[in-house]
Amino acid sequence: MKPQKIQEIRSAVTEILNHVEKHEDEHQSLIKTVDKAHQKSAINLMHYLALRSFDIRKLQKRLGNLGMSRLARSEAHVEASLKTTLFFLNHLLGVGSAPNDDYDMSIKQSEKALKKNTKSLLGNTPDKRRLRIMVTIPDKAVKRYELVEEMVASGMNCARINCAHDTPEDWLTMINHIKKASEKLEKEVVITMDVGGPKIRTGEIKGHKGVKHFKPNRNDLGQVVEPAVIKLVSSEKIELGSDELPVNLEWLEKLNVGDEISFKDTRGKSRITKVIEIDENTVITHSDDSAYIETDTQLTAPHGKVKVEELPPVDQIIFLKNDDYLKLYKTSIKGEPAKFDDEGNVVSPAKLSCTLPAALEGIKKGDPIYFDDGEITGEVEAIEDDHFLIRIVKAKSGGTKLKSDKGINLPDSNVQISGLTSKDKEDLKFIAEHADVVNFSFVQTPEDVKDMISELEKLGVKDKLGVILKIETQKGYDNLSKILMEAMKLKKIGVMIARGDLAIETGWERIGSIQKEMLAICNAAHIPVVWATQVLENLAKKGLPSRSEITDVVNAAKAECVMLNKGPHIIEAIKLLDTIIISSEMFQDKNAPVLPKLKKIMKK
Repeated sequence: MKPQKIQEIRSAVTEILNHVEKHEDEHQSLIKTVDKAHQKSAINLMHYLALRSFDIRKLQKRLGNLGMSRLARSEAHVEASLKTTLFFLNHLLGVGSAPNDDYDMSIKQSEKALKKNTKSLLGNTPDKRRLRIMVTIPDKAVKRYELVEEMVASGMNCARINCAHDTPEDWLTMINHIKKASEKLEKEVVITMDVGGPKIRTGEIKGHKGVKHFKPNRNDLGQVVEPAVIKLVSSEKIELGSDELPVNLEWLEKLNVGDEISFKDTRGKSRITKVIEIDENTVITHSDDSAYIETDTQLTAPHGKVKVEELPPVDQIIFLKNDDYLKLYKTSIKGEPAKFDDEGNVVSPAKLSCTLPAALEGIKKGDPIYFDDGEITGEVEAIEDDHFLIRIVKAKSGGTKLKSDKGINLPDSNVQISGLTSKDKEDLKFIAEHADVVNFSFVQTPEDVKDMISELEKLGVKDKLGVILKIETQKGYDNLSKILMEAMKLKKIGVMIARGDLAIETGWERIGSIQKEMLAICNAAHIPVVWATQVLENLAKKGLPSRSEITDVVNAAKAECVMLNKGPHIIEAIKLLDTIIISSEMFQDKNAPVLPKLKKIMKK
């Protein structure tokens, strides 16, 4: 390359370096507010933000043509990379001098800073791999210590307990199981617990009488190979199984093997079930027909009649199709499905409320609204005094079911909710006493972080309890660098890329690039990242991973931790994740590709 071209490249790099140093000087007062352990990282974050204020794509290409670093992986050590690049450019121009190592953090020091922060938050580096594996502890683990032990043995390094579910007593049982398994297997397990934050969800939907569906197993010809099993039990039984119906004990005790019990199910279909076995206060019956049985269904036996006692009530489901309307109320009403006349015409649209009515105040006409992780998309068509009229613009072919307690996303609305809820603050007391890390949901602004720091100070655990910030909204992503600067007032911090809500908020077409940007910004601050949401979800839930899921795990090697959610096949998911990570780390060191020796090389 001609000296003139190299001189142009040097001038461009010098301009960037000057701006980087100026940006640091302008933010000295902010940098001094962070914890001493993070001050050099805060400086580097300021450097990275200054670097990214330039479009350096053309410069990167020209540096690459010289066989030099393209600055593509310089985020963790910006000043050092720029000065090293200038050193080599000067030598190419014949004005070589000693390397300028007058910078706050070298490349090697930046690597050590990230490792130190990761260890502080997520525990020691596991055997054979760099990435930690975080797993959501399932509800059934409360009664099954063996499941928790198997999770630890399979490779779980961080256990996640969600305070949105179960009770403090259940949480404590889970924690005791985790500690017992950790001690027994001599494997460190960090305990993390989620506080929900002000999450917007669909409100309660009117329920109807409890109902249970019993059906036989049939072969491909429709022939019954196993009858439906209907167990009749005393109404005095406290906890019902899925195949049990409660009835009056006196009526139950008069049944005999061989008796036929007739009834009409919820569809008005006549059905018969036959007594096969009697065992104490349980009568086992078999039926060759499918039946829906609800509370108050009348059963007729040879000795008399009885009604099925109270079954657990079931929430109704709101069924929505394209061009349907939904009334989203500003007050706390019970939702209900649409009502129809005899000809099938809608008399009244479906109704629904949300768990945080205050979140609806920023909605404008024309705003998009997403339900249940984007399964249903609507648009605000009208704003009334007590509700918003939503037109459904995207649902599955044939329609989509919407239940209570499903997420609502308002990416284009000015949602004015943030911080910790009263429940979060109460849960935080338990977390401060029993856990190592709190996962802070719905973080959108630096003020949210201030709120958390204030609560940790009140509890006396500011320097003890780690905090993982869950970024799951457009606003949170937009404010990420400011959020990190506030969070660096704490000693132990991390970021979780909560990709489910984030993809809806920012757009599916952008989530790939946004993941990269978030990884880079956190890497610039030497803050560990948890790669979360739907990792190996098909495998965990259905027992078979998709090809895209495997690729996703390989990309996750750029983070410090990967999170799995619960599912019936969670053990297989943990084992496969462990294997994939070990394999992928042979070719990827954080965000830098590495090249091991090829096992097979073409020979003459």
